[in-house]
Amino acid sequence: MMQSVYIESSVISYITARPSRDIVVAARQAITIEWWNEYKSSFETFISELVLQEIASGDTVAANNRLAIVENIPILEATERAKALAEVLLSAQAVPASSTEDALHIAIAAVQNIDFLLTWNFKHINNANTRDKIAKIIRQFDYKSPILCSPEELINER
Repeated sequence: MMQSVYIESSVISYITARPSRDIVVAARQAITIEWWNEYKSSFETFISELVLQEIASGDTVAANNRLAIVENIPILEATERAKALAEVLLSAQAVPASSTEDALHIAIAAVQNIDFLLTWNFKHINNANTRDKIAKIIRQFDYKSPILCSPEELINER
């Protein structure tokens, strides 16, 4: 059975964005495109309604490009259980109160028993300072915590 990956909005944005002049962003774009083209097929991939909302915003042409690349990816619902778990992550300050959507991404992946949450959001999702606290809260609610990682971390060979 394939492992599952919840693809958060930042990953999709890196794939479709114009090449950046910033060397770090450009490297992340290249890594993301490599993961998408060479490794995505090794996983069962998912997005959520929230991801669709986020990638549909902004410039119409860019939004349409983002939406086009995910058109065949199954969509997970933000269930009441996911919303409740997100509220706990926020109230416990595992995710900052200003980052409701980030907490919901994590909660959707946890409630749906997803193996990996793929993101470039190192501030509120894939953060070494909060990762353990997030996982502990998720486990307290009898869910398996997804591994929070970047596309670079989910490339099997280099």
